[in-house]
Amino acid sequence: MKKIVAPVLAGLLALSMLSACGNGNNGEASNSGTASGNGAASSGKKVEIEFFQNKTEAKETFDKLVAKFNEANPNIKVTQVNPPDAETVLKTRAAKNDIPDVVGMGATDAYKSLAAGGMIKDFTGDQLLSSIQPAYIQMMNDLTGTEVVNGIPFSANASGVIYNKAIFAEAGVEVPKTWDEFIAVAEKFKADGKNAFYLTYKDSWTVLVPFNALEPSIVGTDIFKQRQEGTVKFADAFKEVAEKQLKLLDYGQKDIFGKGYNDGNTAFAKGESAMYLQGVWAIPEIQKANPSIELGVFPLPATNDSASNKVISGVDTLLTIAKNTKHPEEAAKFVQFLLEAENVQQYIDEQKAFPAITGVSQSDPIMDGFKEAFAAGQISDFADHYIPGAMKLDALIQGFLQKKDIDAYLKQLDTEWDKVSNRK
Repeated sequence: MKKIVAPVLAGLLALSMLSACGNGNNGEASNSGTASGNGAASSGKKVEIEFFQNKTEAKETFDKLVAKFNEANPNIKVTQVNPPDAETVLKTRAAKNDIPDVVGMGATDAYKSLAAGGMIKDFTGDQLLSSIQPAYIQMMNDLTGTEVVNGIPFSANASGVIYNKAIFAEAGVEVPKTWDEFIAVAEKFKADGKNAFYLTYKDSWTVLVPFNALEPSIVGTDIFKQRQEGTVKFADAFKEVAEKQLKLLDYGQKDIFGKGYNDGNTAFAKGESAMYLQGVWAIPEIQKANPSIELGVFPLPATNDSASNKVISGVDTLLTIAKNTKHPEEAAKFVQFLLEAENVQQYIDEQKAFPAITGVSQSDPIMDGFKEAFAAGQISDFADHYIPGAMKLDALIQGFLQKKDIDAYLKQLDTEWDKVSNRK
C-alpha cells in the first residue's frame, strides 16, 4: 500500500470512549449482534457485511477474494468499501460510532486509537492468532503498550530501496551496504547525468519513506518510549536523521515537490531514475507501467555499520471487527476466510507483500535483496507508527525539506509531540 502514516485525527480517542460507554454491557454488543446475525441467516435473509479497507492498490485483489467468499456463502453478502483518504473517513465514522463490520488497516496510530477507545474486537487468546508469526503480534503490542490484541495481522510489507537492475549493470555499480557506499552510488549516477532517485514529495506521505528507513537504524524506535517518559528530546537525538533526510534531496530529479506517487511509479518504470525510495507496495504499480522492467530491492543503508542497517517491515494490513457489529459471526467467518493459507498466498503474490501467517512464503525473486536482513533479524517497525497522527508528521517533514532548517524542524517535532501529549 501507499505507506500513509495514520493521521487518525485528534478527538478520536475521546469520542470512541464515549461510544464505548454508550453501548451497554461494558461496550460489548456480542449478545444482540449474534442474535441479529443468526436470525437473518436462519430466516434465509442475506446478511450484509461491510468490509472497509484503506489500501487502494489492493482493491482489485480484495474484490476477487470477496467474490470468492460470497459465492461460497450465499446467505452472506460482503461489500468492499475503499474510499479515498480512507483513514479520515474512518475517523469521521468512528466519531459517529459507525465502525464498519470488518476493517482492514495498518498497525498504526489509527489502530492504537480505535483499540484504546474500545471500538474494535479483543482477539486476545483467539485461536486465529495461533497461525500468526509472533513478531508481528509483538509489534502491535509494542505499539499499543498493552498485551491486548485487537486485530489479526494479515500481511506485512517492507520498505527500503527499489532499484533498476539494468541501470545498475550499465553503470557498473554494486548494491551498497553502507551509507558512504550509498551516497557514492548516488554521486556516480549524478555525475553521469542521471537521477539517482525519483522523489515524489508533492504527496506528503511519501516523505515518510526515507524517514522510516533512516530513523530505526540510526536512533531506534525505543526513543519514542523515552520521549514519552520525558528522558530525551528529538532535538538531541535526531540531528543525524535530519541531515541525511536533506542529503537525499541532492540526488533527486527537478521539481521534487511537484511530483506525486503516481508520477513516481510511472517515471521510475520508464527508467527516469536508478533507484526509488519506496516500499514493496509500489512494485505492482511499477510493473503495470513496465511489465518487462528488472527490479531488485535492498535495505536503505542508513549507517556505515552494515550490521545495524535494517529492513523496515511492519503490519501492513490487519483485520479487525467492530465491537458493536450486528453480525459478529458472519464478520468472523469472513475474517477466518481471508486468513486461509490459499487466500493469503493469492494476496501476497498479487500485492508483493509478505505473509503474517505461518506456512505461506513470499518467493518472488525481486525480494531476494531483503532475505539476508530478514534471516539475520535486521528488521524494524516503521518509526512513524509510534508518532501520534495528530502531529501530522508528514506535513512537518515536507515543510522541513522545503525550508531546510534542521534546528527549527527538530524543535517543531518536540513542540508538536508535547502539544499532543498535553491534550491526552
